[in-house]
This record gives sequence, structure tokens and C-alpha cells, in this order.
Amino acid sequence: MPHTFDLLVIGDANPDVIIGPLDAPPAFGQREQLVSTGALTIGGSGAIVACGAARLGLRVAFAGRVGDDDAGRYMRDRLGAHGVDTEALKRDPRRPTPLTVSLTRGDDRAILTAPGTLAATTTDDVPAALLGAARHVHSASYFLMPQLAAALPELLRTARQQGATTSVDTNDDPAGRWETTGLDAVLAHTDFLLPNATEARRLARLDTDDPADAAERLAVRGPVTVVKNGADGALCHDGERLFTTRGIPLQPVDAVGAGDSFDAGFIAALLHDMPLPEALRFAAVCGALSTRAHGGTTAQPTWDEVLTRLPETEETPV
Repeated sequence: MPHTFDLLVIGDANPDVIIGPLDAPPAFGQREQLVSTGALTIGGSGAIVACGAARLGLRVAFAGRVGDDDAGRYMRDRLGAHGVDTEALKRDPRRPTPLTVSLTRGDDRAILTAPGTLAATTTDDVPAALLGAARHVHSASYFLMPQLAAALPELLRTARQQGATTSVDTNDDPAGRWETTGLDAVLAHTDFLLPNATEARRLARLDTDDPADAAERLAVRGPVTVVKNGADGALCHDGERLFTTRGIPLQPVDAVGAGDSFDAGFIAALLHDMPLPEALRFAAVCGALSTRAHGGTTAQPTWDEVLTRLPETEETPV
């Protein structure tokens, strides 16, 4: 079957309300605190990845579930405005669209999410024809969608059988359990795992400050493991070799969604047949440049913008 889309993203789509930066912890007792900025923007790891990939020139489709409400219509409209196909973004008449509030302080943030339709998202929300029409399938926010997570191994297996490559970004586990029994079946059908450094250590169940150790441990379980490491850049392990790239000099305005923009850049680079070290460099620049403005999608770069900022990389044999 000819590939209609370069990328199919399966995952979460919700408005983000981003408030900050705070200069002190949130104060209860009906106290009002003033901050310098507030923004309503595209949120959800999957949605931000989709927008970043479209900004880089990929043909992108999104599959997931929102409510049949104003927030859901906002997400459909904004994704469409970014060039993302939303025909498979299902409207749920019984549940509300998820909503996230991000409170920022320095380079950190607290994230409050009302899950809404996330718990009801299943593989039934992913049309079979769409799954076979994509060159690459990316799944986001594994721990937020338990029904989808349970059926994800079969979905990814089917995608690979139809010629697609696959990637997964688990994102954070709000329950804090980091249960990986089911995830092992997912990783068996995953070409690229894309955690940040903290997530990688927890997924690997390692008590270590070195994300390279976690990447190596996870790569042994199947996928090439690509770890986002903030201002220090990124690294990846293919099961045999470790590749690293440093960050680029940049004063961030807002780091919300930077990891998702990194994912978009890495997938785009792969689909342009870049070798792993070059794809890693490209992705790190995408993540960094996305922090130039408030919100996860506002400053996502174009392909040409990234090419002008690519740093050197370093390869380290295992």
C-alpha cells in the first residue's frame, strides 16, 4: 500500500494552560499570586510531536480521542492549523477533553492533568487503513492511556508488518510505579524508545545518575534507546554503540514540550535517512529551539532553521 502519511501519531491531545514563572510554591488559602505570563496552547505529548513534525515538513496524521466540547474543538482546529490531519481524532460525547495546567518555575514545572477521554482511548480509535498508510508510527504518553497501552504491542506489530518503523515515548508515570511488565511486550515491537533521562533511569530500574547506563540497559530489551538530557544534549544506544551530542547555547524561555519537539525532530531525521548520530544532533537542536517562546508549539523550528544550528557529535564505542 502506498504511504499517504510520513507519520501517524497515536496519543494525547489536550489544551495546555501554562502559567509562570512562579517565584514561590503555589499558595493555598485563597491567596492570589501574580505571574508574568499565561498562555492557552496546544498540549499533550502526542499533539506536540505531531505539530513539530508537520512544521519540519512531514505529512502527519493524528489518532486519539477528545471530548465533543469546546476544548476538543479547540484541539481539532489548532492541530489542523498546524497542518496535521485530524480525521481520526475521535469525538467522545460522554467524556470531556483532557486539560493540563503547567506551573513553571525556572527550568522546572508542575503538571496538573484532568485525564478526561484519555482512560477511554483504545486501539479502536486507530483506523486500520490509517495504520497501514504511514511510514512511521509514534505512540505517546503510554502511562496515561491504560486501555491503549494494553493493546499497543499488537498495534505496533501490525504497523511493522505493513512496513512502518515505530517509536514510543512513555512520558511520566503519574502513579509513580513505572510498571514495565506490559511495556516489555511493547518494546518487542518498538524500533526507537524516546524517554528523558529521568524516565530512562526509572524504566531501566537503575539507581544511577548516568543516563548512558539506563540507555544501554533499555537497548538490550530491543529498541534503540534515545535519551533526552536537557541542556546537556542527548544520547542514544543501539545495543552496541553509544552516541552523544551536546546541547546548543540558548537561553530558554519555556521548556514545556521540548522533549516532544525533540521526538518530532528525531523521527523527521530518520525519515530523511539520516544515520543515528546525525538524527540525534538534529533532534537535540529541535528540542532546544522549541524553548524560544512560551508554549510547546509556538517556537518549533523549520527544517532549514535546524540545519543552521547543528553541532558536532561524538561517538563512543561500548
